[in-house]
Amino acid sequence: MNTKEVIYAMALTRLNHFRSAAIYQLYQALGSATAIVEQRGHLREVLPEVSPRLEEGLQGLDAALRRAEEELAFCANHEIMPLTPDQPLYPDRLKQCDDAPLVLYYKGTANLNQRRVLCMVGTRRNTTYGQDIIQRFMSELRALCPQVLVVSGLAYGVDILAHRQALQQGYETVGVLAHGLDDLYPSRHRDTANKMVSQGGLLTEFMAGTNADKINFVRRNRIVAGMSDACIVVESAAHGGSLITAEIARGYAREVFAFPGRVGDAYSEGCNNLIRDNGAALLTGAADFVKAMGWEEDAQLVKAQHEGIERQLFPDLSDDERQVVATLTRQNDLQVNMLSVQSGLPVHRLTAVLFELEMKGVVRTLAGGMYHLMKI
Repeated sequence: MNTKEVIYAMALTRLNHFRSAAIYQLYQALGSATAIVEQRGHLREVLPEVSPRLEEGLQGLDAALRRAEEELAFCANHEIMPLTPDQPLYPDRLKQCDDAPLVLYYKGTANLNQRRVLCMVGTRRNTTYGQDIIQRFMSELRALCPQVLVVSGLAYGVDILAHRQALQQGYETVGVLAHGLDDLYPSRHRDTANKMVSQGGLLTEFMAGTNADKINFVRRNRIVAGMSDACIVVESAAHGGSLITAEIARGYAREVFAFPGRVGDAYSEGCNNLIRDNGAALLTGAADFVKAMGWEEDAQLVKAQHEGIERQLFPDLSDDERQVVATLTRQNDLQVNMLSVQSGLPVHRLTAVLFELEMKGVVRTLAGGMYHLMKI
């Protein structure tokens, strides 16, 4: 981590009276937060279209820099990773958005750049119908696409149901918060949030001490949408935050889907309107979704694994690969360190062997860094 770059990026986010898009445009033009701060005295020479107000605001960063140093210390003491766009873990999909945050605060274990990422949003007052949809969809999707990162906002209703079903199905899931990581809102979801830290994570653009104000939820929605490949709306009234997220997702050129509901049902009205107005594609299940997203290759690989096709590769395994398979046959679902001890292979060699076995469909990774031998 480039400490100076992180501190400068944090300080720039304290210029609250400027839109995120203006700061991010400047960041993209100059290439780093460090360049912005160090060249703030003559920005117009570098970027003639910079606004006078922004140019003036950048001159008084002393208090913001002190606050940034305090926040960096807080992060270090609470196992929080501050992520800037130059870091590998920062969501690549989000970097494509013109109002991406300069800093994200992350506590978790998930790769935010997983191959497949979807967000699921909806009303805070879900019905049994919505609950059943989420449960069925997650179960079906897990059978078709075993490695998907599920993103939502940890709110009441559809959000928390999506997180909990993702955890139950073995998916990693990330909650994007509208406040700092020194608190949790709503507090009733703390047990789920604690599980997510080790099977996904918690993510926010807000420093510690930031309250969950109404405007922050709208800002939060752009991160939920921007870091995902697709947005799925389960239940929504005619007006609501999930419709804002869907609109943002469309603006980012993300795919948007909605489950239809019965005509006249209050919490299906928003979804039905989205579908009617071509704001979302109609969704009836995971198979529809996988086909629409072009993720069939995931499903085909799962089918091949279940039918044992990959097992035909076993005669071509190297000696090291056979040793790993034999070890996992005796005791399945081992972490790298334990697998190294039991197989006799050093960790640096074992990681390369495990990568090859994953490519062949012989093993797959589980939450918590466990390696699982596929059943014959």
